[in-house]
Amino acid sequence: VMSILLHGDAAFAGQGVVYETFHLSDLPSYTTNGTIHVVVNNQIGFTTDPRMARSSPYPTDVARVVNAPIFHVNADDPEAVMYVCSVAAEWRNTYNKDVVVDLVCYRRRGHNEMDEPMFTQPLMYKQIHKQVPVLKKYADKLIADGTVTLQEFEEEIAKYDRICEEAYARSKDNKILHIKHWLDSPWPGFFTVDGEPKSMSCPPTGISEELLTHIGNVASSVPVSDFKIHSGLSRILKARSEMTKNRVVDWALAEYMAFGSVLKEGIHVRLSGQDVERGTF
Repeated sequence: VMSILLHGDAAFAGQGVVYETFHLSDLPSYTTNGTIHVVVNNQIGFTTDPRMARSSPYPTDVARVVNAPIFHVNADDPEAVMYVCSVAAEWRNTYNKDVVVDLVCYRRRGHNEMDEPMFTQPLMYKQIHKQVPVLKKYADKLIADGTVTLQEFEEEIAKYDRICEEAYARSKDNKILHIKHWLDSPWPGFFTVDGEPKSMSCPPTGISEELLTHIGNVASSVPVSDFKIHSGLSRILKARSEMTKNRVVDWALAEYMAFGSVLKEGIHVRLSGQDVERGTF
């Protein structure tokens, strides 16, 4: 498995989660053995100029924090993009470290249907409107080289349009879901049998009070004998034992019961993060 993350240029420079994931990239138990970051760098974050959005010339400078190699490539040259991407994949495969591909390109239209970039970036957008689109530029080059004929090019375009049209037509019939194995946010009616297999219904997950009491008792005891525990901890365990006896729970005990019930079913639970080692959560 190789993870590929797609970023916008403004998001790459401006979102803390990017910096955080770079710093996770080499931690034991968290690493993906190298992520390929692809930055679609269209020189503008919604309506903001780069010089107003970040302090460094490149949005990708944040990747330097882990010494990840950064390739800047002209996105108007598809073959250069392919070459750089294959070098990036080879780097990741060889060194199992993050790598960044910065696609230097432009955004032809506004950020959304309501956005008119000519209001805020008139000079830039006058230049953009003069640009020959990359598909036409590359097709013209291939036809001039004799690599493909005009007819072959038009057939490919028609074939692609047909794929899109057929998918659009199919999307109107939502009874059949080919993607349900990775869909994790059900909408109303998702679990009804109409057009869905019965296995999609959710089994009851409740457990008996007897089992809850057992988990509560285990959660408030010390697993080894003759082991001196910190007095602060024994106070917590005592309070937990009292709660179990009185049939009340706080957040921590409720969480413990959830984990405990899953463990009882033989399912491995891994807690990770900065505060779990000390038992804060």
